[in-house]
Amino acid sequence: MKIKIISLSFIAFLLLGFSLVNKSDIYYEISKNLDIFAKIYKEISFNYVDEINSTEFIKSGIRGMLEKLDPYTVLIDESKKSDIDIITNGKYGGIGVSIGVLNNRVKITEIMDGYPAQRQGLRVGDIIYEVDGFPVSVENYDEVSPRVKGEPGTQLEIKILRNNQNDTLTFKLIREEILVKSLYYYGFYPPNSNNVYLKLNSFTKTAGAEIQSAIRKLRNEKEIHSIILDLRGNPGGLLESAIEVSDKFLQKNLLIVSTRGKDESSEKKYFSNEEPLFKSEKLIVLINENSASASEIIAGAIQDHDRGIILGTQSFGKGLVQTITPITNEISLKITTAKYYTPSGRCIQKIDYSKNNKVIKGLDSDSNSDFFTDNNRKVFSAGGISPDTLVESYLKNNLVEELLAQGLIFEFVDEYSSENTLTEFEKDNEKNIFNKFLTFVSNNPEKIRIESSKKLNELITQMKKDSLNETYIQELLNLKKRLDSYTSSLLEKNKSVILSLIKIELVRRYFDSKKSLEESLKSDNQIATALKLISNENIYSQILNKKN
Repeated sequence: MKIKIISLSFIAFLLLGFSLVNKSDIYYEISKNLDIFAKIYKEISFNYVDEINSTEFIKSGIRGMLEKLDPYTVLIDESKKSDIDIITNGKYGGIGVSIGVLNNRVKITEIMDGYPAQRQGLRVGDIIYEVDGFPVSVENYDEVSPRVKGEPGTQLEIKILRNNQNDTLTFKLIREEILVKSLYYYGFYPPNSNNVYLKLNSFTKTAGAEIQSAIRKLRNEKEIHSIILDLRGNPGGLLESAIEVSDKFLQKNLLIVSTRGKDESSEKKYFSNEEPLFKSEKLIVLINENSASASEIIAGAIQDHDRGIILGTQSFGKGLVQTITPITNEISLKITTAKYYTPSGRCIQKIDYSKNNKVIKGLDSDSNSDFFTDNNRKVFSAGGISPDTLVESYLKNNLVEELLAQGLIFEFVDEYSSENTLTEFEKDNEKNIFNKFLTFVSNNPEKIRIESSKKLNELITQMKKDSLNETYIQELLNLKKRLDSYTSSLLEKNKSVILSLIKIELVRRYFDSKKSLEESLKSDNQIATALKLISNENIYSQILNKKN
């Protein structure tokens, strides 16, 4: 017995010693490399031929180091601090606009109800020309949003171009505290049904409370028989919020998600800890390629526990968890500290950042394992959440994608809304609106090309540069005319889809974003499929492998 005790003690001592040696080696390596880094930094700062901005120089070195890891491990300085505040606090100082790049112009893409931008008369489609004297361009787009945001109560001067006119309009606005709601829309859809539609755009700290408040209001109107939870385009947010939202649908004490860091002792498990708002009502969760992180945690938990049907297209595949650590008063570090796993044990992380990476040592992969839901349905890992029912939102094709990518629909609506009042729009018919769009496209032929037509243009240009025989060039020009004519016939062929997209954008201009969403639901193929599944008990149960 003594020998056994001594042997075990000796083994424990060796293991402890090995651990201490390993840690000692790590600390030595860190110390040595920091010394090298500091010497290089000092040498260049003192001896480089031109003056060095020491702060920017060290930040560049840190960013270069972080680029070797993953895109989510980043340095957060003052310019990005407001983005983190939006996620963690659900509010920021600003004027209530969203900004994007369309056709090489920085434009207002959305205006929030009740905030300075709307009250002062800014419009969706306005081109931002200048912000507080700072000239705006596509090249400095990343700097525009931080300049528009700021402390509530401070003044902002913004110059815009409207309807492609050359004269600028100047607006002086006072920034206010903007409350960002995670629950973008809620209501009964179709309006005369008992089905609730919830559109969740993000996961700020109030997401769970917003859903609870919305459901309380809707239940005062009538009974709820089913729910469509729309997570399409939702990039995620706080882990805690994902758990709170999952709580609203899952039975108490069910595992929602677990996270694991570098060592096994870091594993944390998160369970539903309250009675759900919905115990047995039918549930459809909509996802797409832009549903990520917290959205995938919810979809994974719903799927693994067979609580509802996941419908749409493959999700983004972000199975990594980040932690924000303050470094100084102005700088924080957002670092990937764990991977998360759905209740069945799968990690849905799509990209392995350790592959062909000399900095990161390869992590164990679970992509070859088999995973099963509570009802013994097979599910998959390492590639996002695979929907139970694969359905596109609309029939996609190259022409429609080109229209959206080139912003032609957005530009047409800019022009239409500037020339037609609300009354004129309400009196206009679909045929007339579509004909106006065809005219708009014919006046901008260079902006719409199917891929083969683009390649042909490149070939013609190259042949002219090479001074090739004019006969050959003319033959290609004739082919180009026929292709252009074919493009026009494709527009007619896709009339219903194009017209739906135009109407959605027109409603956004004449009314607001929420009315625009309601308009989009009318032609949404995924919504239509979800409603069919909800109304068919047999198919709904079969998909979830429910036993009668």
